[in-house]
Amino acid sequence: MLAGLSPLVIGIAKLVGYLIGSIPFGVIVMRLAGQGDPRSIGSGNIGATNVLRTGRKDLALITLLGDGGKGALAVGLAWWFTRDASPEAQALLTAGAGGAAFLGHLFPVWLGFKGGKGVATFIGTLLAAAWPVGLMVAATWLVVALVFRMSSLAALAAAALAPVYVLAIGRPWPIAAMAAFMAVLIYVRHAENIRRLLKGEEPRIGGAKKG
Repeated sequence: MLAGLSPLVIGIAKLVGYLIGSIPFGVIVMRLAGQGDPRSIGSGNIGATNVLRTGRKDLALITLLGDGGKGALAVGLAWWFTRDASPEAQALLTAGAGGAAFLGHLFPVWLGFKGGKGVATFIGTLLAAAWPVGLMVAATWLVVALVFRMSSLAALAAAALAPVYVLAIGRPWPIAAMAAFMAVLIYVRHAENIRRLLKGEEPRIGGAKKG
């Protein structure tokens, strides 16, 4: 057993986290508002940045909070379940649930495993798992986004620094591993954005995608 946790408990935490992370808030919110499907506009992403391209800031905000909140919920449930366990066990289970929620957003079972890029879920998960890290990551995203007006560049910068922040404040290794796992996947999911950034063709926040 890892840190006193049975494989069954770890597996259940990851499954629940994955299912929570799979909830496609962008798709649900836009359909309920009669705005269609975010996968049919802009970048085709289901996240808040693409929802914002409809001009509906309220829908983008709801999507942002929903996507961030599901990562936080998965971590919170795991933390509650291990509230009387050792710190090692708690870190291990929260990291597993949080990483699974992030994976669920990227590859949601409800959408044929074709999901978003995970930035909001990434930040929400970190805020719940290690709030100082979450705040530093959110601040990094905000500063880069305000300066360069590019959501993808802000996400890449925040992802790269997340594991560094975890190590800097001395959080347990499972949290650092979770942050690194999510950071790698963010870079993988942003491969097309990276190519556009290098070509100077990446759209700015609130703007239309360049041809």
